[in-house]
Amino acid sequence: MDRFDAHLILSWIEKNLSGTDNPRRHGKGLTANRTGEWRYRVGSYRILAQIYDDVLLIEIFAIGHRRAVYGP
Repeated sequence: MDRFDAHLILSWIEKNLSGTDNPRRHGKGLTANRTGEWRYRVGSYRILAQIYDDVLLIEIFAIGHRRAVYGP
């Protein structure tokens, strides 16, 4: 990932996820073996996250290009 894409993703996170009351508004819930996980689309990149409602915490555990981020 180059610096431009990294800056774009960080800006998107700060604008859309930081301080939000509803982190699911911009994402999509995953299914099958990834139930409970959420994805966010930022251009060709995906942010994979787990949302904890009891403390309103968004744990981002993967950021990568869409063709590689879902792999093993």
